[in-house]
Amino acid sequence: MRTAMLSPEPLAQLQTLLGPRLSTSASDRDLHGRNETHFPHLPPAAVAYPETTAEVAALMQICAAHGVPVTAWGAGTSLEGHALPLKGGVSVDFARMNRVLSVHPEDMVVTVQPGITREALNTELRATGLFFPVDPGANASLGGMASTRASGTTAVRYGTMRDNVLALEVVLADGRVIRTGTAARKSSAGYDLTALFVGAEGTLGLITELTLRLQGQPEAVSAAVCAFPAMAPAVDTVIATIQSGIPMARIEFVDAATVAAFNARDAADMPEQPHLLVEFHGSPAAVAEQAERFGEIVADMGGEGFRWAHRPEDRAALWKMRHNAYYACLALRPGATAWVTDVCVPISRLAEAVEETAAEIAASILQGPILGHVGDGNFHAILLVEPGNSAEETEAKRLAANMAERALRLGGTITGEHGIGMGKLAYMSREHGEAWDLMALIKRALDPENLLNPGKTVQVT
Repeated sequence: MRTAMLSPEPLAQLQTLLGPRLSTSASDRDLHGRNETHFPHLPPAAVAYPETTAEVAALMQICAAHGVPVTAWGAGTSLEGHALPLKGGVSVDFARMNRVLSVHPEDMVVTVQPGITREALNTELRATGLFFPVDPGANASLGGMASTRASGTTAVRYGTMRDNVLALEVVLADGRVIRTGTAARKSSAGYDLTALFVGAEGTLGLITELTLRLQGQPEAVSAAVCAFPAMAPAVDTVIATIQSGIPMARIEFVDAATVAAFNARDAADMPEQPHLLVEFHGSPAAVAEQAERFGEIVADMGGEGFRWAHRPEDRAALWKMRHNAYYACLALRPGATAWVTDVCVPISRLAEAVEETAAEIAASILQGPILGHVGDGNFHAILLVEPGNSAEETEAKRLAANMAERALRLGGTITGEHGIGMGKLAYMSREHGEAWDLMALIKRALDPENLLNPGKTVQVT
């Protein structure tokens, strides 16, 4: 049952707490009911804009006392309906909690509020010679990235949010505030509660503070694109590069359909063939050596047409084009909506997974460009569907389900970075078995009334 409106008592208490920063306007509610893909429009009953952890804790206490569901909202860029208030209630927008709280360059760590975006953080860090490396493409909020255990183009070198979150401050379902982890690089002190909340998608608590690992800005950076006559040699090049131990900062794959989308949207003038997009970080000598070794592998695999981007503005244009691939692919079919798939397999099974997926999409009634962060075995198909076309929606569901089953068959996972949300619940039992029941037990222990982002990640009866 969705809570279309808040009852008078909790509404009055929340208004007393937040004043004009509690909104019930149609425009605010509408904005917080939207999503990037095909999920239905699900507005909350109200939108809260807290500015401090104390306000979040007080808000949670009010909602817990009255059984009001609470869903966290960051930048709204998630792709599996994570931030949609499935049961109504209050959407907690962290846009006003967007400060850098402390930077410790000597320790290479930073503490931030959850609403700051990755781009804003890196702008703040420019003078320190450090940067935060996790880059999912979208300018997502750090709290949202932690909640979905985000990844992205640089994960092959710097890891995912799981590897880069050292400590958290979290408000629990009853309003208690806890801290997990420390700024130390490692610990053996008890259960790893930080890891529990990273990737929990806001179902166990509301993240109000994060301590993050930073990296030194590389002395030299070089990026390139290269074309391949077919998909298989491009993927084989990725596998060979990884197995050769070449430390790429990024290695991305796009198929011919995605290249066609780049050419149409960004005037990229790339041959409409599968491409790899790569980047190397390090000293000038190390970058030159890595690029040379990679070039040798590309030549052995039949790749050609290297285009190097040494200038910062050229590299920025290259990665902006890659980050906007979703929108470029949508433009291949104006008016379409996207069913965005996301699977990850062991590197040794990557070619098999991509080729089987491509063949199945080619035999279907849908367009489905393929691209991904293949340096860690993660790839996506963007299935373009006419809204309201039941045959196409059924086909998209079938293709997405088959991709998930294929990934599991090959020893992988149903999601490498997008998370579960409300879109992938049906596959969780298949991947985790009885361990999924254990996740539900954890959820019941921390949120017995199922108020935090209900209907996501786990099934609680």
